[in-house]
Amino acid sequence: MVKKVPFIDPAKNYQLIKEELDKAYLDVMTRADLIDRSDLKQFESNFAQFVGSKYAVGVNSGYDALHISLRAIGIKSGDEVIVPSHTFLASCSAIVNIGATPILIDVDDDFNIKTDEIESLITDRTRCIMPVHLNGYMADMPKIIEIAKRYNLYVVEDAAQSVGASINGKKSGSWGTIGAFSFFPFKILGGYGDGGAITTDDPNIALFAKRLRYNGEDRDTREYYGHGFTCLLDNLQAAFLEVKLRYLPTWIKQRQSLAKKYSFAFEGINDLILPVYQKNGFEHVYQNYVIRSRQGDEFSDYLKKNGIGVLTQWRKPYYQYESLELENRGFPKTELLSKEVCSLPMNVEITEEESDYVIEVVRSFYKY
Repeated sequence: MVKKVPFIDPAKNYQLIKEELDKAYLDVMTRADLIDRSDLKQFESNFAQFVGSKYAVGVNSGYDALHISLRAIGIKSGDEVIVPSHTFLASCSAIVNIGATPILIDVDDDFNIKTDEIESLITDRTRCIMPVHLNGYMADMPKIIEIAKRYNLYVVEDAAQSVGASINGKKSGSWGTIGAFSFFPFKILGGYGDGGAITTDDPNIALFAKRLRYNGEDRDTREYYGHGFTCLLDNLQAAFLEVKLRYLPTWIKQRQSLAKKYSFAFEGINDLILPVYQKNGFEHVYQNYVIRSRQGDEFSDYLKKNGIGVLTQWRKPYYQYESLELENRGFPKTELLSKEVCSLPMNVEITEEESDYVIEVVRSFYKY
C-alpha cells in the first residue's frame, strides 16, 4: 500500500508549537509593531549569540544576505570571488549582480568546496572566497581561513543550509568575515515567508548592512549614507523565528537521530553512498539527508511513485545554463553528484511510522 510521506510538512510543524507562535502573532499585531521594532532586535541579539558572533542583521532573504555581505566588504566590478560549482544559483548570482566575476570551483564528496584547488584559482583580482556549507555540513573552514589569511582575502560563508553546524564547537557563520543565512520556510530554521540574516564580528560591517537594508538610511539619526535597498527582515517574521530559535537545539538532535536511523538501515547497500563523513570535530545538523544513488532518476522516481517526497538538487548544474553566461571549465565531481543526489524526508514533524516507510521503500528498490 502506497503511503504519503512529504519532504517537509509546515502545517504539522506549526501544530507542534502552535500556542507559542499564535501568542507571538497576537503580541506583534496588538502592538502593531511591523517594521524594525523590538522583536527584530531581540531575534538579532539571540541569533548572534547562538551563532557565536557579535552582531546579526536581519534581512529579507538569503540572497540579500549574500548580496549585502559582498557590498559590505567592498566587492566591485573587476573583482573575483571563488564560489562552488555545486550550489544554489543565488550564491553565484549575488556575485554577478554587483558586477564581480564568479570563479567556479568543484566540490568534494561531502558536497562542499574542494579546498585543495582554491590556491590554484587565486589571481591578483581575487578578493574573496565564498564557501557554501551544504546540507547542514560545513566546509573545511580551518583550511579556508588559513588560505584566506595567507592571501589577504575576505571569507563570506554562505551558511544558508547550515544553521547550527559546527567545527570543534565553533558554529557556521562565525568563522569568516561574514556569515550569510537563509530563513526560507524549508530551512532548518525557517520562517513563514522568506528571510535571512548576516552575522559578523565587525561593527562597521553590521552598521553598513543595517543602513543598506533600509534604503541607505540610519534609522537612529535619519541620515542617508548612500543608495540602499528595501530588504529588511519583517518584525513579525523575526517574532516567529525567535520562537523557533528556542527549539532549534532540540530539533537538531532529532534530525541527527533520524539521520542515524537512516544510515543504520541503509548500511551495506552498495549502490548507495550515505552522508557519513569521517572528519573529527565536524558536526552535521542534517538540513538535508542526501544520499547518492548510482541509479539516479530511476531511484528517485521510484520513491516518488511510492509516496516519498524527495528533492533532487541539482540535476542540471547552474553553470550549464547558457543564459547565465558562466565559464564552464568542467567540474567532474559536480556533474557526478548532480546525477546521483536524492534528499530523503528530513524534518522534526515526521513520525516513526513515516520514517519506517521511507526505509522500507528505499530498501525495496534495492531488494535488500
